[in-house]
Amino acid sequence: MISKNKIKLILTLSLITLVTIFCFAFSAFSAGTASIDEQIEQLKSIIDSSSYSAFQSRMILNTAQDLLESGIPFEDTKNIIENSVKESFDAYSVKKVFDVILETKQENLPTEPLINKVNEGFAKNVDKTTIISVISTKAKNLKKANEILDEALQDGLEINGEEEMVGILADSLENDVPQESLFWLLKTGTNEGKTIEEISEISEELSYLSLLAYDSGLSTKEIALLFQKAIESSSNIEEICGNFQTNLDVEISTAKIEGGGTARPSTTTSSGTLPTSSIESPAEAGETPTQEAGEAPTETGGTPEPSTSPAGEAPPPPEN
Repeated sequence: MISKNKIKLILTLSLITLVTIFCFAFSAFSAGTASIDEQIEQLKSIIDSSSYSAFQSRMILNTAQDLLESGIPFEDTKNIIENSVKESFDAYSVKKVFDVILETKQENLPTEPLINKVNEGFAKNVDKTTIISVISTKAKNLKKANEILDEALQDGLEINGEEEMVGILADSLENDVPQESLFWLLKTGTNEGKTIEEISEISEELSYLSLLAYDSGLSTKEIALLFQKAIESSSNIEEICGNFQTNLDVEISTAKIEGGGTARPSTTTSSGTLPTSSIESPAEAGETPTQEAGEAPTETGGTPEPSTSPAGEAPPPPEN
């Protein structure tokens, strides 16, 4: 039988343990709050070295604090501010970058792809307009990818690694793979028991085929029809990819025979990579780049008619 002294000792030790745990938890909470304050002070010291006005500095810091409180790593936030100051980005462009990242985070979507794009843009000296356009498009594709995933989950599919899958689907959307094709891939791949790595490989293959089709002059609608035709011809993923390649080869050959033209150069880089230099007129988010500004449209074979006037003879004056 346990003596009263032992009972008292056990109770005392338990009480001490509880008090210690409470104090530790409170200290950790206080340290976390203080940590953000200290981080803001570090960011403030960086901004103070810039030419931003007092109002602009507060605006950036307030948004930066929202990022930190939402869970965005301090180092990522700091790097963006440091590079923005270094590249002389205006305060409103910095805030726009932060707003896109924050909105994506608040929608419970992965923000790492956006931060990677921003860092890539800084590393390649890309102008602010292009960086904002690229990450805005990326954010929209992440949202569309999440909708595809939600639709698949509502259909009863069990998918492991949902956040990773959203990133994979977003990359394919960036390379003009139709949403319907990606939903089919997710559903078929899951039903066939394929791993996330296998689905990722197939998604990359579809991206390659889609870019090849676009570079060959096919429109987004025509690409979607090619995917649909391939899907209807088989229920096996490997066969479908092969059928799409075959159908694409036929389309390209037919277009060359009928039009006598050549494939247009690619305006989309692999995996959404930013250009190595700034672009004067980047396409708006979600739009397909068209002909360059200042160039008049030309028709196939539209060479000018040779002059019928004899050599050295001036053309007749216009009649009254």
